[in-house]
Amino acid sequence: MTASAYGPMDVVCLGESMVTFLPTRAGRLADVPSFVRGIGGAESNVACALAAAGHRTRWVGRVGADGFGDHLVSAITAYGVDTSAVTRDPERPTGVYFRTATDRATDAHEVVYYRAGSAASAMSPRTVPSDAVRSGRVLHLSGITAALSPDCLALMRDLTARRDGGPLVSFDVNHRPGLWRDPSAADVLLELARGADIVFVGEDEAEEAWGVRGADAIRAALPEPSVVVVKRGAAGAVSFTRRPDPALGNDPGAGSDTVTTVPAPRVAVTAPVGAGDAFAAGFLSATLRGLTARQRLRHGHLWAAAALTVPGDLAAPPAAGHADRLAALDDEAWGRLHLGPGWTGEDQEVRTP
Repeated sequence: MTASAYGPMDVVCLGESMVTFLPTRAGRLADVPSFVRGIGGAESNVACALAAAGHRTRWVGRVGADGFGDHLVSAITAYGVDTSAVTRDPERPTGVYFRTATDRATDAHEVVYYRAGSAASAMSPRTVPSDAVRSGRVLHLSGITAALSPDCLALMRDLTARRDGGPLVSFDVNHRPGLWRDPSAADVLLELARGADIVFVGEDEAEEAWGVRGADAIRAALPEPSVVVVKRGAAGAVSFTRRPDPALGNDPGAGSDTVTTVPAPRVAVTAPVGAGDAFAAGFLSATLRGLTARQRLRHGHLWAAAALTVPGDLAAPPAAGHADRLAALDDEAWGRLHLGPGWTGEDQEVRTP
């Protein structure tokens, strides 16, 4: 495919997407009798959510020349995502995984991956079309890709190397200890994050990976990115935004920070999965729209709430007008929000007791 065939995008997301098998009821994997097929992948989740909100979005990945690969490409395309840069690998399979219905943060949660030697693990600077990857205003990546293979790590290092021009690089740390065989994983993730322009990291994963505790210490460990967003679970999120706004082209390492803290609304959780990807998508959507730091965090929380109030990993984001009205609430009204299943639709359940 020629360079001219890859049109400009708002966001390009690169990473592995897999077919996921979701249990039909709670319980151990050994006891669950049947599963429902879906799709999963941090970067493709972000792409699908942004496309559903009307942004021009491309997913770049590599899948097998098999039925699961057909399903992935078809399902992601159905969200409105451009999949023209997805490569089919005739020798390696599409990755799949099975998980339980419990919260990922609990000891009862089980995930079994069948992704070793997958098509996505063959992504490298040589096998990924660089013109497609760099065709967006934002390039979104995650630390998961770096764990898949040495070639994938080389690709991630290439994409997070600072250079003039090109897209803003967004990086979700997504520390997954079970994926890493290399004991230097924490150092690798820190290196990649420091090369990005926008970083998303959980307060808990930063402490686990880097031994760094608290939002201020995390920012100190990541001085280069123009924006660092520290996610604190139900406690909310804090962003460190270097002045001027990175979307306006400030130099890395220059200027001082604007620190913005926004509590998360209360959410009646249906399934505790997909919130991190949805938060990143909501924050990036608001960034593309030129909204303020507070509004970006609030949109992140609202998109995460949309994911938390549906059974699967992916949820339709709230309509922009609806989310904008909620994001514009004063602090007292925002603090009274309670979002339940269906709140993003006509049967919305938004309570402000």
